[in-house]
Amino acid sequence: MGTLVMIGQVILGLSILIILHELGHFLAARAFGIKVEKFYLFFDAWGVKLFKFNYKGCEYGIGWLPLGGYVKIAGMIDESMDTEQLKQEPQPWEFRSKPAWQRLIVMLGGIIVNVIVGIVVFWMLAFAYGDSDVDNSKLAYGVAPGIIGKEIGIQAGDRILTVNGTPAVAFNTDVLGAEVMMGGAVLTIEREGEQREIRVPSDILNKVADHKALGFAEPRRKMKSVGKIEKGSEAERMQFQVGDSILSVNGTPTVFFDQFSDEIKENVNKPVNISVMRDGQELTLAGRVDSTATVGVSLITEDLPIIAHTYGFLESLPIGTKRAFEVITVNIKGFGKIFKGDVRADKALSGPVGIAKMFGTEVNWLRFWSLVGMLSMALAFMNLLPIPALDGGHVLFLLVEMIQGKPLSDNFLEKAQMVGFFILIALMLFTLGNDIIKW
Repeated sequence: MGTLVMIGQVILGLSILIILHELGHFLAARAFGIKVEKFYLFFDAWGVKLFKFNYKGCEYGIGWLPLGGYVKIAGMIDESMDTEQLKQEPQPWEFRSKPAWQRLIVMLGGIIVNVIVGIVVFWMLAFAYGDSDVDNSKLAYGVAPGIIGKEIGIQAGDRILTVNGTPAVAFNTDVLGAEVMMGGAVLTIEREGEQREIRVPSDILNKVADHKALGFAEPRRKMKSVGKIEKGSEAERMQFQVGDSILSVNGTPTVFFDQFSDEIKENVNKPVNISVMRDGQELTLAGRVDSTATVGVSLITEDLPIIAHTYGFLESLPIGTKRAFEVITVNIKGFGKIFKGDVRADKALSGPVGIAKMFGTEVNWLRFWSLVGMLSMALAFMNLLPIPALDGGHVLFLLVEMIQGKPLSDNFLEKAQMVGFFILIALMLFTLGNDIIKW
């Protein structure tokens, strides 16, 4: 059921974005009197269609191949590679008969709609949910490094003061934000009353992918008590009880959650003695850690200091706009890292499987719409890349036409479209294969 929920969310999210993107092209074409012959969600490869109907001279439908969608605009060389129409005399309602500036707007229509959708989604999320983050400046016990944090030199209890000289106030936004996770940032930390600097490796995203980590550290939390015991788990056999306070593992004190977690991981497939305090009495519970490095208890920890902000309707607009364009900024930086060799493409790029995992196996509307907003901006960026067969390729050729004062030849455009098509197929196969290998 969880897998079906995940697939359903992906199909719903991508369908919304594809329809709106293609609607941008459709409306722009219609506004300039250009005939649109087809409007399809997904591709009807080999002519196979799940659904179709005709309305006012345009065929609307759903294809079977969920890798995108398209509008077929009369008199235009596109992914359909239908060149027969181009052998006829140009008609006034065809794409090729219109001025270059009108054709440019038609090609930018989908990208413009994606940007508008991204801004609106982040605007509404800011208005509905506001901001909430952990107050890094008030973390009394500092941070607990994960495996990546330990590799770059962070120790349990370190307090991260600044990022590139700017105070790190919000933990998720500042400490684990794009400026740090893109690599190269300098962290000023406080350890045992002394300040020192740690430079984040430029290839940290490779490490994140290798370890399937979300970051390099988390706020350090004191444990309070056992909150839940899994049925049939080792903890149940060890006779843990809800409300027990864990004191030590094999004689090593475990005040903080990371200490307990590390000790359990150190004793995988080994006997373990866990001391607990129960009703004022110290008890020792004996058992064995299984291969998953767990014993089956959920722990209640001390509450973290939270920063929360709410925004009015109009006040949310610039907040949402800023968040939307940050997605594009991160994409640009990410591609820059790949081209410079700091990050491997197979570590950084994800396809449909990777996207599906981001949606998760349970419906969470905040996460769903956050991902839809992010993907809308990412699609706008990707479509603007100057690759033939993408909107950006058409835009590039139209700009060349406007500069030189005459259009590029149909023969050149046909060959460029074919090259772009094979580039996109290769990229799709790469990302899908990469997803499968990771999985």
